[in-house]
Amino acid sequence: MGQSPSIVINRSSPVPLYFQVAEQLEQAIVDGELAPGDRIANEVALASELGVSRPTMRQAIQLLVDKGLLVRKRGVGTQVVHGQIRRPVELTSLHDDLQRAGQSPHTEVLSCRRVESDEPIAQELRIPSGSVVWSLERLRFVGDEPLALLHNHLPIDVLDLDAVDLEESGLYECLRQAGVQLRVANQQIGARRAEAREARLLGERRGSPLLTMTRTAFDSTGRAVEYGTHVYRPERYSFEVTLVDR
Repeated sequence: MGQSPSIVINRSSPVPLYFQVAEQLEQAIVDGELAPGDRIANEVALASELGVSRPTMRQAIQLLVDKGLLVRKRGVGTQVVHGQIRRPVELTSLHDDLQRAGQSPHTEVLSCRRVESDEPIAQELRIPSGSVVWSLERLRFVGDEPLALLHNHLPIDVLDLDAVDLEESGLYECLRQAGVQLRVANQQIGARRAEAREARLLGERRGSPLLTMTRTAFDSTGRAVEYGTHVYRPERYSFEVTLVDR
């Protein structure tokens, strides 16, 4: 028997009934009322419970299937896949934000080594080209699903990455524990198509759209302490920005 979250239909509203249902189902997923793996009641039962037609309910369910929040499985029914993670655009790490949202992040460190910086990285970190820096690549998961592929470069003397456990702690947490006070960052958000290796690691198809974020973070003295280039699965992730009128 599937679950039936609380849904209230407003028949006097100009919003179509199927959209009202889909919107409230989506909110139940985002709020955790419906967890990944939960089955929802079938279309016939839901339609009867809410007093709407079966085509209306089918349209609502299909909208969430198309958004990647629900999946139909033969012999199983309709299941919750996951809720999209919304990240406020603040000077925080992905690990911090996931923990704050009540998620269970874990990380696979793909590489952590010392390299000579090329010109673009050196410019971002405000150091001479060819200077030795840390090069860090991680794959961030929520539950069993990959969410983001993270590349970071740090000046070699900011933090000894060999001495910290980056599979258990976030990079910014390690920086804070080392006494680094992050104060400001330059950040750009964009999108591009996934390359073959990115697609394989993130469980996407080659050429699928990915969200991108690049950031150079500075400490309280104005020193560049971290340059990150990250890619995210867009169906599971978004950035939130609050705009204020001047």
